[in-house]
Amino acid sequence: METRGRSLVKAVVWNVIGLVSMTLVGFLATGSVSAGGMMAAVNTALGFATYLIYERVWARISWGRLGHQSGGHLHA
Repeated sequence: METRGRSLVKAVVWNVIGLVSMTLVGFLATGSVSAGGMMAAVNTALGFATYLIYERVWARISWGRLGHQSGGHLHA
């Protein structure tokens, strides 16, 4: 299991990458830096929240991990 801090840092880095790429896509689609930036900001906020939840859920599931057995978690 990883710490909440690690999950948070991973989410921030991933979302910075997404923000930059979505800003470019938004700009190319609209021709406007502000419209592209707004699209990217909304996408990043939604993606950040869902990624954090997704990571924390998977951190609690031991299925598919090698050499990891603990009671109360899902196992294959």
